[in-house]
Amino acid sequence: MSSSSRSFRFQSLRWFSGMRSTSTHCTRLASSPSSLLTITSYPIELVGSCATLVAERILQGAPEILDRQTASLLHGTIILDCVNMDAKVGKATPKDSKYVEKLEALFPDLPQRKDIFDSLQKAKFDVSGLTTEQMLRKDQKTIYRQGTKVTISAIYMDLEAFLQRLDLLEDLSAFCHEHSYDALVAMTIFFNTQNEPVRQLAVFCPHSALRMTICGVLEQSTSPALRLTPIPSLFPDLQTYLQGNTQVSRKKLLPVLQEALSAYFDSRKMPPGQPEVVGMSREQADKELDRAGNSLMAGLSQDDEDPPLPPTPMNSLVDECPLDQGLPKLSAEAVFEKCSQISLSQSARVSPSKK
Repeated sequence: MSSSSRSFRFQSLRWFSGMRSTSTHCTRLASSPSSLLTITSYPIELVGSCATLVAERILQGAPEILDRQTASLLHGTIILDCVNMDAKVGKATPKDSKYVEKLEALFPDLPQRKDIFDSLQKAKFDVSGLTTEQMLRKDQKTIYRQGTKVTISAIYMDLEAFLQRLDLLEDLSAFCHEHSYDALVAMTIFFNTQNEPVRQLAVFCPHSALRMTICGVLEQSTSPALRLTPIPSLFPDLQTYLQGNTQVSRKKLLPVLQEALSAYFDSRKMPPGQPEVVGMSREQADKELDRAGNSLMAGLSQDDEDPPLPPTPMNSLVDECPLDQGLPKLSAEAVFEKCSQISLSQSARVSPSKK
């Protein structure tokens, strides 16, 4: 097998590592004018590692391309993502276990699970020498709605140690400013002396109304229940928590953040008859919206919102990743509205010929 084909497969696996576990309805505009709209339906299913989906597609569609090197990449990634298939952590699904076992059956000389997990875990948690920006970009996902961007980063160290980094607040502000993020959520994770995972959250946002809304939704979330305990913070724009439910990863937190953005924009809608305020600064608007955010939190329920489309994750360190500059400034609502217009237009042209 040529080195170029191996390189292609390796780059493909790196690209897939930026994906996550679900598929949904996919809308695609075809190049042919006679077929402008094609709707392809895929089942939605939860897995602990996107490498499981890659392994499934390879074994079902092109098993002949699976060599030991590719199997080793898939095998190690699944084991790392699913925390060595530990049932107590709750990340591995039956499908993850199924394809780990399939790979091990096809390649019996693959490293032992514990050996490969310990090696990869050590490398993953090694943040020595990284700047604050590099730590934030190391494992990052971003959501975007109506001009507001919220990013969530995994930080592989104790939150207390992270907060003691030199010039942290300036680094967080510069990071958000450079990438046009309105809010930054950092989820720290480390393992205590009993080798049990510990998760903590930090919400950095200079805009008080948005910060209060995000924190309120996180604190009151029941699906999933985060069981947050506030930790005193020395920084006015930073709220920190101990996360009691360690099984809630960033992937499970993304829909909650989507709901927080929905709640924030709902709170900004002016009541009927209220005059629009012209020339108000964002800081002034935030102060006025604080009251609305407080009243909104009291009656907020996650079931009130339509389920959001699965967010597109982003691995910022993947070479030439098209998402390096952030998500496209195009909402799902706009896409579906445009597709509906095209579909209606096509129907209108076809109807006279059928009569």
